[in-house]
Amino acid sequence: MTSSITRRRVLQTGVAAAALAGLPQFAWAAGPVVKLRIMETTDLHVNIFPYDYYRDAPDDSVGLARTASLVKAARAEARNALLFDNGDIIQGSPLGDYVSYRKGMKKGDLHPIVAAMNTLSYDCGTLGNHEFNYGLEFLQNSLGAAKFPVVCANAIKDNGETLYKPWLVLDREFTDEAGAKQKLKVGVIGFVPPQIVQWDKAHLDGRVTTIDIVEAAMRHVPDLKKAGADIVVALCHSGIAGGERKGGEENAALHLAKVDGIDVILTGHQHFVFPGGKEFNNIEGVDARKGTLHGKPAVMAGFWGSHLGLIDLDLVKEDDAWRIAQFRTEARPIYDRIDRKVVAKVDSEAGVIAAVRADHEATLTYVREPVGRTAVPIHSYFSLVSDDASVKLVAEAQAWYVADQLKSSAFKDLPILSAAAPFKAGGRGGANYFTDIKPGPLAIKDMADIYIYPNTIRVVKVTGAQVREWLERSAGIYNRIDPAMGGEQDLINPKFPAYNFDVIAGVRYKIDPTQASRYDDDGKLDAPDAHRIKDLTYDGKPIADDQQFLVVTNNYRAGGGGNFPGNDGTTIVFEAPDLTRDAIMRYIVEKKEVAPKADGSWSIAVPAGVTMTFTTGPNAAAYQPAGIKVEKMGDAPEGFVKYRIVG
Repeated sequence: MTSSITRRRVLQTGVAAAALAGLPQFAWAAGPVVKLRIMETTDLHVNIFPYDYYRDAPDDSVGLARTASLVKAARAEARNALLFDNGDIIQGSPLGDYVSYRKGMKKGDLHPIVAAMNTLSYDCGTLGNHEFNYGLEFLQNSLGAAKFPVVCANAIKDNGETLYKPWLVLDREFTDEAGAKQKLKVGVIGFVPPQIVQWDKAHLDGRVTTIDIVEAAMRHVPDLKKAGADIVVALCHSGIAGGERKGGEENAALHLAKVDGIDVILTGHQHFVFPGGKEFNNIEGVDARKGTLHGKPAVMAGFWGSHLGLIDLDLVKEDDAWRIAQFRTEARPIYDRIDRKVVAKVDSEAGVIAAVRADHEATLTYVREPVGRTAVPIHSYFSLVSDDASVKLVAEAQAWYVADQLKSSAFKDLPILSAAAPFKAGGRGGANYFTDIKPGPLAIKDMADIYIYPNTIRVVKVTGAQVREWLERSAGIYNRIDPAMGGEQDLINPKFPAYNFDVIAGVRYKIDPTQASRYDDDGKLDAPDAHRIKDLTYDGKPIADDQQFLVVTNNYRAGGGGNFPGNDGTTIVFEAPDLTRDAIMRYIVEKKEVAPKADGSWSIAVPAGVTMTFTTGPNAAAYQPAGIKVEKMGDAPEGFVKYRIVG
């Protein structure tokens, strides 16, 4: 995947002339040439060992210990290299939960992810949105022992200063292609999604605000250039999305690429792989094959350590200035999938394993602690197409918790509904990314399996009309099915994350996928005449638009995450101090044994003459979904299995 940035005519003509003449590489260059390799990790989420704590089993598809082997090999291949991390490091696995909730982080303590990263000599990092999940003090204590600097230009303290330095200049000496030493100044600037002030309002309100990513870049990049930066690398914990820029975008990397002075963009947040990935096809300004955003080199290195991002730059010095003449981008994986099985490409780095082994072992003890039992299997293999016990358990626990909390409040007489989503439903997480808990003991690891995020409980007061629109937004997970076309049609929209597929327990309804989705992927009203939600009832009666309800949800959704109608922070009437996960655990401890039952409270209308298909994990064959009939059709790519819904 090779391209060039032709900023001057001499570069435009020189490369072609050298190729035609058969001259040695860089013979066309007027000045020194430095080959610089830039490496990225992103969205590690405290995945260090190649281990899945939810399944309590090894996993060759994850782990910084494996990525570290790629780093070592990549450095050996290049004369000059820099290593950056793009955020979301301290939250996202049971190891992270163990540190936060059991071990604790005092000032001066060494967080295990930081201990692992310190062995790899990172040059710089930035903040991800999940860095704020445990509060500012925990964040600052966690990063305090890092042997690498952290930059972030768009998170602002109440005194007007940035939470961390907005940018820095790395003074480095590199070896050029002639063997001479060259001094370069590499500017580094970082960004986080501005939505953190909504998603973690309880931790940030009155303490931290954010500004738009592009606005922050335009404010600070000129200062970087004034400081003498020869090239500028943007650590952008934000994804790649098209469309017109309106400001405040969560996924703003493509818009950031238009900012003059930024040369290289490291992206993340979406948990995708770039270059490559069908998610980025047909987006204007994106070349998913070459790995460019508006012509500038960019990379997104998957998630949980699955890939190492690489951008190889050929820098040419002309007129006392360094310019990018050519580049190559790559997302290098730690594993292959052969015969539908994950096969490791590299071994773990011993230094990383040694740095974290004690915390890994302590985490295993922590997650194996029992809290109760389940009388039925709890799995999520069919959670996107039918009522599901794993989602029902969360909804039941939330409603139980809130009913007790509000029993003496002014809202005690309002009906309580409960919204929950299937977090582990395959998708970009892979064919094994499903909850699958057998009947028997339930341990702490199962709580984290059922509910993977450290969200806290919120209650919103909404109308019947808002409940309906909430469900319409959720139903955007389905592609539009065309009965007139007939034949086989994919049901699931791969761009729609499972965590935005809210099921609301306490009401009954059907979803008609032959209608257009009322809302687009970003949550904007797109088809005002379309209505997918049918036969919406409460207590056996149609819901009135002005009927009042309490809906239990989480801080992310209630604060505006996912752009759901009725959820913008203004409808919140109760903020619980407890994590949703802890509420589920209390519910199980109280009940001693649970038996969540999918009772068919929602279903998909199946049109005649169409074969609606979806993919799930291979272990789904052991189960049958509730309220719907499905049949296995065969294998699908990446280890998944294809099913069809039978009418």
